[in-house]
Amino acid sequence: MPKPAPPVSPTTPAVDDADAARARAAMVAHLHEAGHLPPGPVSEALLALPRQVLMPQAYVRRSAPDETPPRWDLLDWSAPEDRDELLHVLYSGDSVAIQHDREPLLGRARGTLSGGAMTSMSSVTGMTAGLLQELDLEPRQQVLDVGTGAAVTAAVACFLSGDAGVVTIDRDEHVTSAAATHLADLGYRPTVVTGDGKAGWPDRAPYDRVFVSFAVPRVPSALVEQLAPQGLSLATVGTSSPSWPGLAVITKTAQGRIEGELRAVEFGHRAGWGWDRLFLSAAFREEMATAEGVTVRGHRLPPPREARGFWLALDHLRPGLVCNFGAEHLQIGAPECGSWVRVSPDGDGTCSVTEFGPRGIWHEIEEIAAQWQAAGEPDAYRIEFSADGKQWAVAGSGRNELCWTLRDERPVKGDPQ
Repeated sequence: MPKPAPPVSPTTPAVDDADAARARAAMVAHLHEAGHLPPGPVSEALLALPRQVLMPQAYVRRSAPDETPPRWDLLDWSAPEDRDELLHVLYSGDSVAIQHDREPLLGRARGTLSGGAMTSMSSVTGMTAGLLQELDLEPRQQVLDVGTGAAVTAAVACFLSGDAGVVTIDRDEHVTSAAATHLADLGYRPTVVTGDGKAGWPDRAPYDRVFVSFAVPRVPSALVEQLAPQGLSLATVGTSSPSWPGLAVITKTAQGRIEGELRAVEFGHRAGWGWDRLFLSAAFREEMATAEGVTVRGHRLPPPREARGFWLALDHLRPGLVCNFGAEHLQIGAPECGSWVRVSPDGDGTCSVTEFGPRGIWHEIEEIAAQWQAAGEPDAYRIEFSADGKQWAVAGSGRNELCWTLRDERPVKGDPQ
């Protein structure tokens, strides 16, 4: 069972100097200009939130993206020589790495680390701001923040709803201990819990708002059960591929009926605890871009990248594919078997397709594209729930229905969707 975090001993708040205030204002102004966030309560919360209090230390990577072993420096706000760089890291809008290999977060010495992996991060600010805007937090709401991380979402919820109604939960006791300390430094004392976020925290249910800050393969049933009438829950739903996320928007009517929608989105949270994440190595990307394969000309163009509803369906119905978004034209690989496809427009409304490996990726693209078009080219899917806990994403109807099951685990090869 989850357990409450240990008692907090507040530390001396980090300095919120004029440079930090200017950086914070510039970050929020950029969110406005980029269309991620309109003026309003969330904007006011981010303007009032000194991120260096929540993240007084953060990592910067010193090695190249594909260099191994990776190298990081831990910057510390209390070290004058780190201030300028850390200020940029915290307020650039990019994700911020705060934990290496599940280490304790309090009492660390600044310095350099090699190898291992980052195990806790603060998400990209634009994505977080947009989701918080959609969450529509109001005073005196009961809020469940699943996946505490750097506690940015918890702090915004405390600012907008009041800390008495906020519960934030994370599996890592080092993360929750640091979050409780840093939130207390801001004057907030929400309920901070160490435990399995997918199980929620029934002691304080029901919740008016539930926010999940890591990707899940399906909507956790416990979080649906703990949602209050007229409540709203948001969570990234994804496969092991990072390429095509979906946003699950779950509501409960005043009568207690659950309604769900899976929206195809450009960006989503990273995969959750224990979930394998596929990636394209530098060598595989080079092979996809330059190697010879079987080329066939005169194919119809695939759906564009902006047709996210199609790519979301492909990801779930034919899992294991990763897109190289850095390429000029479409390149998709299957890292587990080494297959890939490269698409080049011919300039006459057709394209040339080059393939390699045992998996027929182009055939899969054409097959799912036909089903997606027959279903009306949806960019969102209904999420349907059965009495025994099963979940489906559905669009269209009858013979033109496009549907797949949302599963707890990755489907094995050949497992019907």
